[in-house]
Amino acid sequence: MKMMKIMVVLVLSSLLCVSADVLRMEGCSETDGEVMYGMDGEEAWYSDFKNKKGVLVLPSFADSVRVPEGLYEESVVSLQGCKNALKLAHPPSSLMVYTKEHVELREKNTLICYVTGFYPAPVNFYWTKNGENVTQGTSTNVPYPNKDGSFNQFSRLEFIPQLGDIYSCTVKHLALDQPLTRIWDVDFNTQPGIGPEIFCGLGLTVGLLGVAAGTFFLIK
Repeated sequence: MKMMKIMVVLVLSSLLCVSADVLRMEGCSETDGEVMYGMDGEEAWYSDFKNKKGVLVLPSFADSVRVPEGLYEESVVSLQGCKNALKLAHPPSSLMVYTKEHVELREKNTLICYVTGFYPAPVNFYWTKNGENVTQGTSTNVPYPNKDGSFNQFSRLEFIPQLGDIYSCTVKHLALDQPLTRIWDVDFNTQPGIGPEIFCGLGLTVGLLGVAAGTFFLIK
């Protein structure tokens, strides 16, 4: 299922002729859409595409708000542009998960989930640890444009590596029929310090066997 494309833009307060910052939110799917302006966390105006008009919703802090002429007509054009962008949507071409620092058991580190080659922006990231959703310690940057017009984006997860833990990063994008997922686990064979300890233990065992064999032949 295709997701709704959503764009949030901070515009000048003069757009609705009030002395406050105005937040514009635009979203669309193949069959529906929405254009809305909000002020200080409250809805101020939205496009009613079904009834073909703009609807003014006065915030509690404003006695009057003057809406510029043609705002609804502009939202109709914007909605069409949004739907056209859906037709040009391109899924991510690459998704990878890696650590910021060399992995040391029980030492704080950061997992980075990197996705690129998608259009339009953004993508949605989801992290799991051992099959459970994780939100604490996560952060996501704004999308960056690539030279070819597509976008790339990062998400980070701060974590402490523990042997046997399994992490996943899932990406959702409106051009994807199914989410993309990459798995990263704390691998026994890649942990620094474990190999030398194993070989050290093995060497000690072989050494003790050698002493025992020498004692056996000496007694015999």
